Amino acid sequence: MTTTAIELVDVNKWFGDFHVLKDINLTVQTGEKVVICGPSGSGKSTVVRCVNRLEEHQKGTIRLDGRELTNDPRSIASIQGEVGMVFQQFNLFPHLSVLDNLTLGPTKARGLTRTEAETRAREYLERVRIPDQADKMPGQLSGGQQQRVAIARSLCMEPKVLLFDEPTSALDPEMISEVLDVMVELAQDGMTMVVVTHEMGFARKVADKMVFMDEGEIVEQSPPEQFFANPETERCRKFLSQILQH
Repeated sequence: MTTTAIELVDVNKWFGDFHVLKDINLTVQTGEKVVICGPSGSGKSTVVRCVNRLEEHQKGTIRLDGRELTNDPRSIASIQGEVGMVFQQFNLFPHLSVLDNLTLGPTKARGLTRTEAETRAREYLERVRIPDQADKMPGQLSGGQQQRVAIARSLCMEPKVLLFDEPTSALDPEMISEVLDVMVELAQDGMTMVVVTHEMGFARKVADKMVFMDEGEIVEQSPPEQFFANPETERCRKFLSQILQH
C-alpha cells in the first residue's frame, strides 16, 4: 500500500507583492523520488523551503505524513525532525569538527547519548564514503566532501524525507559526481527524496516523477521517460533544449 509522504494543495506564497508560488499541487508518495527543475527564479527552491518550514506559505495546505503544517511551534518542530534538508551551500558549523557537526542534532533534538550519536555519525560517514574525515574541520575538506558531510548530517536525524536544494550547484565539476553517486545510492535504498537540480543525467537515472516549474507554477509533471522524450509544453521543450546542450 502506498502512503503519501508530502502533499501540497493549492499552495500560494508571496514575497511582498511578488507572487512566488501560484496554486502549487504536488503529491510525493513514500519512497518516491521527485526531481523539480526549471529556470532560475521559477520557485523551485521556495517549494522545498516551504515543505521544511524555512519559508511560510500564505495560502493552501501542506501535509507531511498526513499532518498539516501549521504555525504552531510544536507542529513545526515535529515536522522539521522528520524532514532532512541539504542546501546549495553546505551550512556546516565551521568551528566544529565533522563528527561534532553530525552529533549535534541527534543529541540535542533526538535525545541520543554522545556515544550513540557518534556511532550513528560514523555509520553515515561510511555510507557517504568519507569515514576517515570524522575528526577534520569542514574547512579542511573539499566542497564535494563537505556536501557529503551535509548529507550525512541530515541522515543522522533519520528523517522520513530528504529535500535537496540544488546540492551540486556550488561544486566544481569534478566533485559533482561524488555527491550524485551518494544521492543515487540513497535513492536506490528507498529514501523518499525531493531534489531541486539541473543535473538531468541524475534525474533520468533516479526520478520517479519530473516536475517542471516556471514563473511560480508547476507547468508539467510526468514520468522521466515521457518528460525527456515527449514534453507536453513549449516552455518545457525550450528549457530542455537549452539545458541538454550543455
